[in-house]
Amino acid sequence: MQIATELGRRAAALRFDDLPPEAVHWAKVALLDTIGVTLAGAREQAPQRAALALAAGPGPALVFGGRERAGILDAALINGVSSHVLDFDDCNNTIGGHPSVPILPGLIALAERDNSTGRDLLVAYVAGFETETRIARAVHFHHYEKGWHPTATLGVFGAAAAASRLLGLDGERTAIAIAIAASFASGIKANFGTMVKSLHVGHCARNGLYAALLASHGFTANAGAFEHPQGFLEVFNGAGNYDASRALAGWGEPFDIVVPGIAIKQYPCCGSTHPALDAMIALVRRHQVVPDQVERIEAWIHARRLAHTNRPQPASALDSKFSLQYCLVRALLDRQIVLEQFEGDGQDAGWRDPRVAGLLGRVHVAPYGDDQFDPSNHFGGEVKVTLRDGRVLQEKVEQPLGRTSANPLPVARLREKFAACAQRALPAGRIAELVARIEAFETEPDVGAFTRSLES
Repeated sequence: MQIATELGRRAAALRFDDLPPEAVHWAKVALLDTIGVTLAGAREQAPQRAALALAAGPGPALVFGGRERAGILDAALINGVSSHVLDFDDCNNTIGGHPSVPILPGLIALAERDNSTGRDLLVAYVAGFETETRIARAVHFHHYEKGWHPTATLGVFGAAAAASRLLGLDGERTAIAIAIAASFASGIKANFGTMVKSLHVGHCARNGLYAALLASHGFTANAGAFEHPQGFLEVFNGAGNYDASRALAGWGEPFDIVVPGIAIKQYPCCGSTHPALDAMIALVRRHQVVPDQVERIEAWIHARRLAHTNRPQPASALDSKFSLQYCLVRALLDRQIVLEQFEGDGQDAGWRDPRVAGLLGRVHVAPYGDDQFDPSNHFGGEVKVTLRDGRVLQEKVEQPLGRTSANPLPVARLREKFAACAQRALPAGRIAELVARIEAFETEPDVGAFTRSLES
């Protein structure tokens, strides 16, 4: 049984009425969070430079952060970059990355063009989410550890399946779209900490949509693109490093968006830093720790997550988002982690703060051992702060708040995050109405009409 063929059949067959209420709920949470972080990211340099390079012409799809509209492929790319540039978008344990931003920028653009309903968009999103996470089960975590950026290399399949579902393609054409996407999959961790990481997402969102459009026009591809001796599984993972059967096991039993669900980020930096940040913030607030008291900070996270966050001397604002050391120092200095700490590249940039420079050398990070966390737990974090008076303060979290549907971010915090992000592009008076519309998105009659309310 070919993976693309079977996943294409399942994605094409999914109907809104097939979705349990929990899946609809989490799909709307993801939509709210993604729209918020995309609006906030739209003013950053990366999407603006991506737009300049494209020289996009007019079209039906909104370029978030303004009033301009572009063709759906160009809008998918630009908005995709905006959605991920702050590294504030949702995560998922199965994909080992960010599940929504590969899908939603292209899906929203397509829905605008075709005057799709909110129900249409939500079911297509869940179909894409389930597709990308099924493939993730087959290739992880070798795929992640090898250096691929799964948000892009796996998200492109979710983007293709979602767009195919919104286009109403049958199972055979959806399978072709997924197979086309296998030749579009790209993104390496070497470019983390630069603008290219967010470009991975824009490229992925565009190419997933493009794959579906190609399939809709009769383009051909090899439906065996996963299993072929020179196909996706062998090329990206290699013999012995994947289990193809896991891609087809348990579709919707439950839907991955329900369990383990999506992780809503509290902090606008790499999710791998979050367990240690939860611990650090709890510690400094509880004990009223001030920087002058601190002799040494030690932190432990999973080795897989430390590999790309052990950056003792960040060299840019984007790089600082991936520096566990910088983030811990900021948590000590400010007792919170907010967007402004990762802004600017001039002399007043957060990562250049002299107070930060004086503390970075006191931070020591390492991977945790089996004596600290259960070997099956990849999301724990522990922090130990040694004070100059000899006292030792320690804090430990099994997983950061909001990491799974079983440990969700409270609704009030989710709405606060959306407001903080959306206000960077929209009048504050419009926020409450937007939240209400997104939380009832299955009743939206026309996505194109909805996005007009997102125009700045």
